[in-house]
Amino acid sequence: MKPLYIGIDVQVQRPCAYAVLEANGELLESGWFATAEEGFQCLEPLAESNLLHFGIDAPRMPLSNPRKWYWNGAQKAWRARKPAEKGLGRHCEVAVKAHKLANPQWTPMKKGAPDWMRLGFELFQTLEKLGTTHEAFPSASYTMLEKDPSLQITVNFSNVRKGKTDMLDAWMAAATVREFAEGRGMEIGGGDGLGSIILPRLISAPIGLVLDWPD
Repeated sequence: MKPLYIGIDVQVQRPCAYAVLEANGELLESGWFATAEEGFQCLEPLAESNLLHFGIDAPRMPLSNPRKWYWNGAQKAWRARKPAEKGLGRHCEVAVKAHKLANPQWTPMKKGAPDWMRLGFELFQTLEKLGTTHEAFPSASYTMLEKDPSLQITVNFSNVRKGKTDMLDAWMAAATVREFAEGRGMEIGGGDGLGSIILPRLISAPIGLVLDWPD
């Protein structure tokens, strides 16, 4: 069985874009689906003779409780949450922000999650039946690869018209999960038990303390 790398851009204003890369970086197929069940039905045939690796551009799960710890970038240290602070966000999002890779949309508890995040939660639960699921963050990948032309994939422009930047993010999520699965990237966060984010390369100057969760 050969590996396939699938990137998914999650949204609800339009259908979700997906892109499937082969190990050599060739785009095998791309398309759109509106619900987690549609996504499962669309991608299930690929699992019959391939090992699927998913890079999903959405949080894996909501918070179970407000976040206890905040990162103080100036002091490079964790501090306890103040009473006035909402406690949104997961460890992986804090780590991405601290390394200046992207500006996360801080994950809340489920009752406060927007519809696109809820769809993302459902996609993780549904697609893990077909393969290995990872959380990708295309904005962080773009930052990391801005001066690195070594990651190249071959795409075509079919299925782009519904949302050009949506499909671009799906391509990037697929490329990111390929780089991670093949040992050229890394994952950060996860110390709070709420999922990690994968990156296509190693962080050149990691901040050790922020990568470790205080608990």
